Amino acid sequence: MILRFFKRDGRRELIETVYTRIAQASRQPGLYVAGEVPDTVEGRFECLSLHMVLVFRRLRALPPPASDLGQDLADAFFRSLDQSLRQMGVGDLAVPKRMKTLAEAFYGRAHAYDAALDAGDAEALAAVLARNVTGGEEPARRLAAYAIEAEATLAGQDLDGMIASGPVFPAIETETTPEP
Repeated sequence: MILRFFKRDGRRELIETVYTRIAQASRQPGLYVAGEVPDTVEGRFECLSLHMVLVFRRLRALPPPASDLGQDLADAFFRSLDQSLRQMGVGDLAVPKRMKTLAEAFYGRAHAYDAALDAGDAEALAAVLARNVTGGEEPARRLAAYAIEAEATLAGQDLDGMIASGPVFPAIETETTPEP
């Protein structure tokens, strides 16, 4: 009976692998240089949230069991946030409150990004990303262009491919082109 606690959960490992690939994509140096995402804890949360929203959008467009994968990825995302808070020294009593705040922030951003992406409005997306991610006065046009390109790239991926190799995101160059 005790041996069941030592069994590997293949599905959970698979989800963790897919989630890890999404997290790695959100850490591309170009996002922080050319995309002007602040390289802070908050900036990394924002960048990871953007990538998760893009993957969730793709999974919603795919047939079952894509929705199951989406739920499992959401669970992995929030488990990772919980673990990160604890590693940063947030006390056990404060973690639930912080998790609630992070969840509200994530779902608020998802709603705002969905609205702009559904409308095909690059300027609205750039404005939302500036407000939530870069914190700048100017619209985050480069980051919005990346998000639109990433959504197009994800649109070409099926569920089997996403599971096998993880969602594929475009590269974003680390150097910006100097203006003449």
